[in-house]
Amino acid sequence: MPVSASYVSREAVTNLWRNRLMTVAAILTVAVSLALVGSSLLLKQGASKATEQWQNGVQAIVWVKPTAPPSQSAAIKSELDNSPYIKSCVFRSQSFDYNEARVIEPADEFAATAEADYPSSYRCVLNDPSQAAAVYQNFIGRPGVYDVKYPGQQIKTMQSVIRILQWVFLSVAVILLLSASVLILNTIRMAIFARRREVSVMKLVGATNWFIRLPFMAEGLMQGLAGAAVAVLVVLALYWGIGLDTVKTAANQGNIIAQMSLSGWEVAGTCILVGAVGVVVGVVGSAFAVRRFLDV
Repeated sequence: MPVSASYVSREAVTNLWRNRLMTVAAILTVAVSLALVGSSLLLKQGASKATEQWQNGVQAIVWVKPTAPPSQSAAIKSELDNSPYIKSCVFRSQSFDYNEARVIEPADEFAATAEADYPSSYRCVLNDPSQAAAVYQNFIGRPGVYDVKYPGQQIKTMQSVIRILQWVFLSVAVILLLSASVLILNTIRMAIFARRREVSVMKLVGATNWFIRLPFMAEGLMQGLAGAAVAVLVVLALYWGIGLDTVKTAANQGNIIAQMSLSGWEVAGTCILVGAVGVVVGVVGSAFAVRRFLDV
């Protein structure tokens, strides 16, 4: 028995309309699941962006002794430039560090010092924050080095938080994806159960397995597409609603939302992925339901 596209689409639409309350409930449930999946993926991308911004801001500071001769300072700079752990370094003079201390230190302590007491420094951006300890070990105790500072505890804490967030977002996305598949499967199973006599008659008159399966699979496809469309609107609303479209500027570098901001292409990729997942979940869920519960 041949199967035409018009027959499949007509039967799918008829079945969806016949069970319209169940269809609406299934679409909304799938939409919620896929919206949460898309939101999780969007926030995961934002967290990765913020992590990248944070990594670019992690510094190790190599303090040079005030009494160190220029040759020792030049040797330290050469070692820093050749270090595989360091992306770039900026030299700060004694005068710069003296004026910085004027702002940071208590007035009575600052008044007891002079500019010559302050070390110059190299402020270095690292390739990887986890390599800060290696920089410390390489430079502490070298001739001319007064001290080496790096935010060790902050690095460990931030890396732990980032790792936990990434696993949470990934786990939530996977769980919700499985939930959406089960919901579509259950909806199609109920539709099959409601039409079991009709299907039995179709088999008796010689209908092939695919002749029976395809309308149900088309139902799942339509439900998945409709749920994905709603989910995409929710993802876009989240993107614009919390300001993930914010343009990064020098003035808002400290704003976590600005650090998490995503480009339009990145959001479009997430929306396309949500749509594709909706289609796959709808088709696969309905196909499994037909095979498992209809035995055709």
